[in-house]
Amino acid sequence: MRQYEPFELVFSGASLTDRWARIGLTAEFSCGDTVKTVKGFYDGDGRYAVRFLPEQAGTWHWRVSGCIEAEGKETCESANGHHGLVRAVGTHFEYEDGTLFMPFGTTVYALASQEDALVEQTLETLKNAPFNKVRLCVFPKDYDYNKNEPPCYAFERKPDGAWDTDRPNIAFWRRFESILDRIGAMGIQADLILFHPYDRWGFARMPREDNLRYLDYLLRRFAAKPYIWWSLANEYDLNMDAKTLAEWEEIEEYVAARDPYRHLLSNHNCMRFWDFSRPNVTHACIQTKALTEIPRWIKAWGKPVIIDECCYEGNLPHFWGSISGQEMVKRFWRCCASGGYCTHGETFLSDDGILWWARGGRLKGESPKRIAFLRQIMESLPGPLEPVSGGWQALGDASEDEMNRIISGADGVMKAFFTSLSRMEDRDRWFHCAGEHVWTARCGEEAYLWFNDLQCYGKMTLKLPEDKRYRVEVIDVWNMTRETLREDASGETPLLLPGKENLAVLAVRRRG
Repeated sequence: MRQYEPFELVFSGASLTDRWARIGLTAEFSCGDTVKTVKGFYDGDGRYAVRFLPEQAGTWHWRVSGCIEAEGKETCESANGHHGLVRAVGTHFEYEDGTLFMPFGTTVYALASQEDALVEQTLETLKNAPFNKVRLCVFPKDYDYNKNEPPCYAFERKPDGAWDTDRPNIAFWRRFESILDRIGAMGIQADLILFHPYDRWGFARMPREDNLRYLDYLLRRFAAKPYIWWSLANEYDLNMDAKTLAEWEEIEEYVAARDPYRHLLSNHNCMRFWDFSRPNVTHACIQTKALTEIPRWIKAWGKPVIIDECCYEGNLPHFWGSISGQEMVKRFWRCCASGGYCTHGETFLSDDGILWWARGGRLKGESPKRIAFLRQIMESLPGPLEPVSGGWQALGDASEDEMNRIISGADGVMKAFFTSLSRMEDRDRWFHCAGEHVWTARCGEEAYLWFNDLQCYGKMTLKLPEDKRYRVEVIDVWNMTRETLREDASGETPLLLPGKENLAVLAVRRRG
């Protein structure tokens, strides 16, 4: 499928002084048998705009109606280098043209709420960073190390000081849009966080009508941008006193129903997971350190799993912001060797109070260059990795009948081992087996990956297909080295290893 650039129709009209969030402005686009209807928006100073993302080549005829009446046509041709939107395809991601997308994300929550100089510094840093996805909020954030006032706000105020969602602040939206467009121009996906609980301004506690009015205007402006993802919230479950579960579900339905292009959509937790089986939800966005569960979640939901928060590299006096760079790198490898994806964050104490995770600036940690190394390896593989089924994790979830079958097929000490395991309480057996997890994934029979993590194996035996040949290498994930151990391996393949942690073993099928 070839992809096409979005385009914008701009019209001059009356300069509005009130209630411009929900102007009556609709456009119908048609090309052959395809017809799509989108809403336009008011952009201040008598400027009215309609944005459209064509999904096929040809001449698109359009008719605008409402507060502006006009018609015309636009010819769309294939856009070089434009891959289209990222879609969830099975348990992985692809652009619309079929190009594989592997998210290697980072988090800069309040980027858009910083002064211009800090925004510039952050964007310059992103140009040379390994990240192709960034999580950021629409609204400002009030939390430790993030107390600054933003340059401007999303809405004008009413006489009583409350936010007037009927009057979006055009200066805010133009500035925010400029930041997003520059992120998109770098080939980075903007994972846009629509709500969050860390608030002293009242955005987290707006009435239902204001929430929906805000979302309507945001969707009118941003839905045609191909690099946008929708994240309903950061830690939605900490905002349940202001929004019930039914209201969160309504927000999900509202965004999905009013997005003509079906961008990726998920919701982020602090503790309680969102229901990722819901039809509108395209992927799992999870905060957790329980990375051993990734294969189970992939199987349960049949969707991509991103661990979008697994603690941050830094030295804060908080457990979530004080892991080492080495541990951050390990968590990325654990996710990849489970068929999932991971997101970075950085939280180093700073005299100027600027922490990357909160406000941006410059990266200071040791993990980004190792994440770049991992990304290069993952993107060189013949396809996405899937978790290898079976093993310890399967024993943790095994039913009584399954355990009995395993016991009946064993003998000697292994029979005693499995019998003892079967006698454990289900919850205890699940935890026990998770603690013995083996990090391994495969791309069909084209590639196999083992991340040995803390294990210091001096020897290791691979079990590869007998009828295929593989190049096998050992990878030092911290020192970023790769050494070929076997050029033509097949079947049961013994290896001698350096006997230290932070090693991975990769077997890739040879052709010819």
